[in-house]
Amino acid sequence: MTSATARGWAFVPGHVTGIFSPSLSARDPRGRGSVGAGLVLGVGAHAAAAWVPSDRGRLSLVSDVRRPLPITRDAAARLLRRRPGRLVVTVRHDLPIGQGFGMSAAGALAASLAVARALGVPVAEATATAHLADLFGRGGLGGVSAVLGGGLELRRRPGIPPWGRVVHRRCGGGVVLATVGKPWPSPDLLADPAFLTRVDRAARLGLRRLGASPTPGDFWREAQRFTDALRLGPPELLRLIAALRAEGVPAAQAMFGRSLFASAPTDRAGERVADALARRGVRSTGVPIARQGPVSGTGTAPGSAPRTALGA
Repeated sequence: MTSATARGWAFVPGHVTGIFSPSLSARDPRGRGSVGAGLVLGVGAHAAAAWVPSDRGRLSLVSDVRRPLPITRDAAARLLRRRPGRLVVTVRHDLPIGQGFGMSAAGALAASLAVARALGVPVAEATATAHLADLFGRGGLGGVSAVLGGGLELRRRPGIPPWGRVVHRRCGGGVVLATVGKPWPSPDLLADPAFLTRVDRAARLGLRRLGASPTPGDFWREAQRFTDALRLGPPELLRLIAALRAEGVPAAQAMFGRSLFASAPTDRAGERVADALARRGVRSTGVPIARQGPVSGTGTAPGSAPRTALGA
């Protein structure tokens, strides 16, 4: 293994959106995205990058999914233009892609941060690069800015900071996640102006009701109202959400996925939700709400984060 190899690593949390409204009018795309609210998850995407300088740039992307990752690749490729060389990026996702769990944004940002650490590029540039890749790739409308901190996130102004403004509030406990169908590619939805108008109408009143200092209870109430107003999910999903609510469990659709997220403020509450889903033949997973946003560094990734194949 050559001593010229530079390495970086990153972990970026996932995210579930409870309510949002698109905002794409800013001239600078770094100020485009959405306003809304969601929960940052304690699991997400892990990335490692290994780079060797050379006259010509070459990018290899290795992942744990059997599908192209154009948004993650685009983010890494944009940064590679700053430092030509041989770059290998490895990405691992803790949750399914295309189910509303923020894996598109998390993967793009994790790759960007890992590459930036290896190349010596500022973190702020890596964050902006991931946001642009996610925005233009129609992976989401604010997923990168949403996960820059933990807990309950409130996107007050669209885009990434300092163009956007995101407030993070501490929120304990966790959520239970479940899927009832195949992934739902967000580019098809986000390319439809009529659909975005429908989303905006569904969110407008709820965003006003959230106010300046919403509690977790306020969030769950408006997330459920947003799900009911939009009615985007397939009938099976909506029936499952209704069944959980009938048992006193706040639950909403994860935007955009054939999936749901349900409140689990304690481990025991999470077990009850999982049991309720299991009785209906649905598998689920409980995850904590994150206390912080992304972490990254130079060198070899700690713990169970992936290793690159460069020099193997």
